[in-house]
Amino acid sequence: MQQEIRFATFNVCNLSQPGAKLYDNLAPLTEAEYKAKVAWTAQQLDQLDADVIGLQEIFSLAALRDVLAHSTRYRDATLAGFEPPPDPATGLPRVTPELALISRLPLAAPAQAYIMFPEGVALPDGSRDADRFARAPLHAQVVLPDERIVDVIVVHLKSKRPDYRNGDSGDDPMLHAQANLRSLIRRGTEAVALRALLSAMDQQQRRPRIVLGDFNDTVDAVTTTIVMGAGTNCEPGEELHGQLFDCRQIQLGRDTPRDGGYTISHDGRYATIDHVLVSEEFHRGSRHAVGEVLDVSYLNQHLREARPEASDHGQVLVRLRLYDHH
Repeated sequence: MQQEIRFATFNVCNLSQPGAKLYDNLAPLTEAEYKAKVAWTAQQLDQLDADVIGLQEIFSLAALRDVLAHSTRYRDATLAGFEPPPDPATGLPRVTPELALISRLPLAAPAQAYIMFPEGVALPDGSRDADRFARAPLHAQVVLPDERIVDVIVVHLKSKRPDYRNGDSGDDPMLHAQANLRSLIRRGTEAVALRALLSAMDQQQRRPRIVLGDFNDTVDAVTTTIVMGAGTNCEPGEELHGQLFDCRQIQLGRDTPRDGGYTISHDGRYATIDHVLVSEEFHRGSRHAVGEVLDVSYLNQHLREARPEASDHGQVLVRLRLYDHH
């Protein structure tokens, strides 16, 4: 039985078809730029060589299929993802970045996207899309080599980019502060919605879970810890139940020197905002453990090179080892 399983998260940065308009301040990709982006992204996937990869900022599934066709290791992988739903106001297709997952392991069921917030979670009145995720989390049931099923949820929480209202600009410090607060409120609300979804899954069925993606915040930020579910009450002996753990903090190799663990670089500062979180089934301190985290590595050399076709995020790769089943 294959005992080492590799999971990764990869924000590809605006993967779209050539000529497609995405944002007002972003020129569409030319044919040459598109080819370079496809080739670089395919090469990066091959370098990760993970069994399961969660992807963010997919504007076009056709472009992602093109990437897989140009890869060496993922030509036959399963691709799970959805085209953006139409805009309810106009009925036209939305131009929004979606999530996707590619897997060399089989899926137990078709993947699903969680578009709407769970009941009881909503943004303040007057907010845009107050009842839904800006980027719907993607849930896939992956069949491990020992035939256990692991729930893999790919996420992309709201960025720290200021959320200006119509006509506002960054010239006024108060408007800028309020726009930053709106972004934080959305990211926090999405974190609560995600925690509600995970808790509901837990009550429905107890099994291993991995939540990975771009959290747009560090692992100790309030929003990330909300998703991790730390500090909830539990039965004696079940202290780890329902929680998620940052692989970097529980890896076996955490005492060994390793490359700088960061996934973004901005104005000379480095931070890790892309994470792979696992349930107690991959925490060796749990009596329910079915495996453990061997190590975490970061592919971030391209951030120093600043190539136009490369992503503005580093990738996170986690190696897990499954225990022998008796």
